[in-house]
Amino acid sequence: MKAMSALAAVGLSALALAGAPAQAAKDQLVIGVAQFPSSLHPNIDALVIKAYTLGFAIRQVTAFDKDWKNSCLLCAQLPTVENGLARIVDGPGGKGMAVTIQLKPGLKWGDGTPVTARDLEFTWRLARDPKTGFSNAKPWTRASRVEVVDELTAVLHLDKVLASYNEWDQLLPAHVEGPVHEAAAATGDYVKQTTYARAPTTPGLYNGPYMITGYVSGSQIVLEPNPHWAGTKPGFKRVVIKLIENTAALQANLLSGDVDMVAGEGVGLTIDQVLELRKQHPDRFAYVFKPSLTYEHIDLKKENPLLADLRVRQALVHAADRKTLTDRLFQGMQPVADTWVNPLNVNHAADVPTYPYDPVKAKALLAEAGWRPGADGVCRNDKGERLSLEFSTTAGNRLRELQQQVLQANWKAACIEVRIKNEPARTFFGETMKKRAYNGLAMYAWTSAVTESPRRTLASDNIPTEANGWGGSNYIAFSNARMDELIAQAEGELDPARQKVLWREMQQIYARELPVIPLFFRADPHVVPKWLRGYEPTGHGDMSPYWSENWRAE
Repeated sequence: MKAMSALAAVGLSALALAGAPAQAAKDQLVIGVAQFPSSLHPNIDALVIKAYTLGFAIRQVTAFDKDWKNSCLLCAQLPTVENGLARIVDGPGGKGMAVTIQLKPGLKWGDGTPVTARDLEFTWRLARDPKTGFSNAKPWTRASRVEVVDELTAVLHLDKVLASYNEWDQLLPAHVEGPVHEAAAATGDYVKQTTYARAPTTPGLYNGPYMITGYVSGSQIVLEPNPHWAGTKPGFKRVVIKLIENTAALQANLLSGDVDMVAGEGVGLTIDQVLELRKQHPDRFAYVFKPSLTYEHIDLKKENPLLADLRVRQALVHAADRKTLTDRLFQGMQPVADTWVNPLNVNHAADVPTYPYDPVKAKALLAEAGWRPGADGVCRNDKGERLSLEFSTTAGNRLRELQQQVLQANWKAACIEVRIKNEPARTFFGETMKKRAYNGLAMYAWTSAVTESPRRTLASDNIPTEANGWGGSNYIAFSNARMDELIAQAEGELDPARQKVLWREMQQIYARELPVIPLFFRADPHVVPKWLRGYEPTGHGDMSPYWSENWRAE
């Protein structure tokens, strides 16, 4: 942990250096990305690239900053029990909470309409409609009732005590999306009809320092200052988010000057590319390697009978030389994971079952489960079935494809065959993962907020189904009654010491059940021009664009 912290400090200090000689200030910033959002609705489909893009244009009520402290973005004062804006109250079902949100004065949507408590109430109402398919990280459904006090004040009434009582997501514009929601009768209608999908350049959709003024699906998104933004004046007249899906081509565009920077946060260049770029061009850019909560892993298809046996899942992990993979591809910067909780997280537990590289044990577990190597080196069971699995990830991501090849070779040595079948990121995330249509192994990353509950990815009530509009992000369909209990208890526990006890047991269940193959935690690489000031990576789910009004050229 000390080494990683030092690494971040070195990277961040590089941004403060004067760097190249002074040049004329730029009024346009072109950002290269390797993914493109499948939609722009902030509460539908939990995609990193979407959160990154919308960070410029739509603000959450609260967010964790670069120091991992919760702070207000739209609210005037962070509600706490100590300042009285959050109160524990008695309700019909026991203890609950009343949380007062006071919005900052002067907030406006891009069309000049004021942002009010009516928007908060409207967002809450949509979130409680199961037909909308919401999958946001800080769900409004935690409130059972919203009381609008005045134009800037609302009280959210919670039926239970929640540790996340002062963490709230984006607001939606009632004056734009209200009529759309009213017209959407059946499940799935709202997702198709939302203005964010039909007319994403509508100014009234955005309340941040920038608003989306140009949108070419699968190509680029253009942002320009919101003329009604009341905060710090944005430093650029135009921000262009440009898709270059192949990361090798993205690097070439950076070197040619076609893009000014590549996004960090897992949607730009891969860490091996940035390490090589720094080696070849040490003085051309500022390089930041920010330790993060982003967790790379491989989902295991629950319904695949080959993966039903725990011993096969254990063998897959024991046969994967994850430490050598991270050392060779990332120069040891990205630590191997045992669960989804990073050692940097206050709720990390060290005493969980681990599965170190042990090919002998992997083969023994497979033999115990009834799998024997065939003449072609691939294991077969007594029925003659081959131990052959489909392995998918985002196509064009060079590093993930390298990871696949390393793991494929590891597993082949243990008589496990994997067949690579990749898809463009917009298909992989927009359809395959969302609808749980993968067949065997699916590799991608989770990006979480600092204290985020694992409900979104591990609770049984967040398994995407047609009935819930494919909402939720529990793509592994993990369903464990005790885990559900622990998630609920942790969400309602205000005592940090007790929180750690609950999180420890959750991590132990996860490590024992192995619903996924844990790989590593990322150190997100950022490559930015030396003339860019005010850029501060966070290392968690509330990403740097939430403070993009502070970015400027010098």
